Amino acid sequence: MGKNLLTAHTLYLRELEKAVGTDCETLLDIGCGSDSPIKFFSERFHAVGIDAHIPSLEKSMKKGIHDKYFNMTFSELDEFESCAFDCVIALDVVEHIRKDEGLRLLDNMERIAKKKIVVVTPNGFLPSGAYDNNPWQIHRSGWTTKEMRMRGYKVIGIIGLKTLRGERAILRFNPKPLWEIVSTLTQYIVRNHPEFAFEILCIKSKARVLQSGFE
Repeated sequence: MGKNLLTAHTLYLRELEKAVGTDCETLLDIGCGSDSPIKFFSERFHAVGIDAHIPSLEKSMKKGIHDKYFNMTFSELDEFESCAFDCVIALDVVEHIRKDEGLRLLDNMERIAKKKIVVVTPNGFLPSGAYDNNPWQIHRSGWTTKEMRMRGYKVIGIIGLKTLRGERAILRFNPKPLWEIVSTLTQYIVRNHPEFAFEILCIKSKARVLQSGFE
């Protein structure tokens, strides 16, 4: 699905592109998977993708989404130096690991990023099992608007109203085309009320934090 067809998902892509911004020359995509959403605008910067699932990396390589790839687990992020990338992102990643591991991942992302950190995750815990022969797809934790704001993130609601979708963001009701329209319309409401959204887009600007004197 392209960026021009107006759906809740394409509105999310617009928000994601805006979140990454135009001032970043390098980007680290953690848990990039086989089809990272940055494919629509990754030509703007030097993008590095990392993932623990080799088949997903191979699919992404064939599409040429990133300039460089590493087969790594989250526990290996210590290998990256502080401020190594302008922007560090994790899109639908933190929910796949335990809460303590997720907190350590966020710590590392905030250390590695020079300018900004972008995180996308379901709003609260969303049960999900493994699929596509990838055991990393199981959901093991949930993240809320409140706790991300407490870490200093600006939070935006995405993918429309939470109650309209279930596992893997599949619409709960039929006919699907009608409910896709409803979901898209609700996006205009949940954007500024992320506690009601299906997913949350979380953005932290290190420049803003440094200027405020909190770090």
